Amino acid sequence: MFEWYYVGAYWGPRKETARECARRAELFFHMLARCDPMFAQWYRGGRGFPRELPGYPVRPEVEEWEQLFLRGRNRTDVGKEVIEHLGFMVHVWNAKKERTRIELHCGEYSPWGAGNTCIIDPPDEGPAAERILSTPVLTEVLTSVATAWDPDFAIVSSTEMVDLVQKRKREVRVGWLTYLSHRLGKLPPLPAPVRITPVGTLGWLLVLSPERMTANNPEHVSFTTRVRELLDRAGLIERPEPGE
Repeated sequence: MFEWYYVGAYWGPRKETARECARRAELFFHMLARCDPMFAQWYRGGRGFPRELPGYPVRPEVEEWEQLFLRGRNRTDVGKEVIEHLGFMVHVWNAKKERTRIELHCGEYSPWGAGNTCIIDPPDEGPAAERILSTPVLTEVLTSVATAWDPDFAIVSSTEMVDLVQKRKREVRVGWLTYLSHRLGKLPPLPAPVRITPVGTLGWLLVLSPERMTANNPEHVSFTTRVRELLDRAGLIERPEPGE
């Protein structure tokens, strides 16, 4: 069975300006460029870009990111008025083939909105996928996400594993790699071979296995479920309903 892996970071309402989001993006992509050479250059859509390129090159500067976020404001269907409390959305990619795509949603402060997110879709297959979908590289990627965006939680997992392990519609998800903010609570003791690394003063990075965890492996599913249950007993899994 083919599995689709992704990096997903999630955080609740946080009112931020386009400039503040741009500063986070500048730090994020600067850190990401250190993780792998294919993360050095990013592109955006638009008419008229050179066909030999994947899109318009994005300059890794605050001013560029601020303009992209301002373009990505949510607007009403009628009148195209800016819906300020829904924040900003931007998506970029790094190649035509074997590409990684990143979607950012930040600055939303409505308690009933979709939520702020950073979603990274790595290549599905090929040499780039094999290189990126490894514990050392993904550890650096998740550290970059956590440091720049300060999410409540973030994971690296396949959607198939999430479907097997997740018990509630709204909860902190647990995956092959999991980041948990200190805001969620106190981390309980976890069984080997879980590796726990602090991410500055923000939270913890949990690596459940040095090898890629797959929904095709019953032992991987069982162990991920066990770790989720321990975190749930410690009060780190349940998320409040919108507006609470």
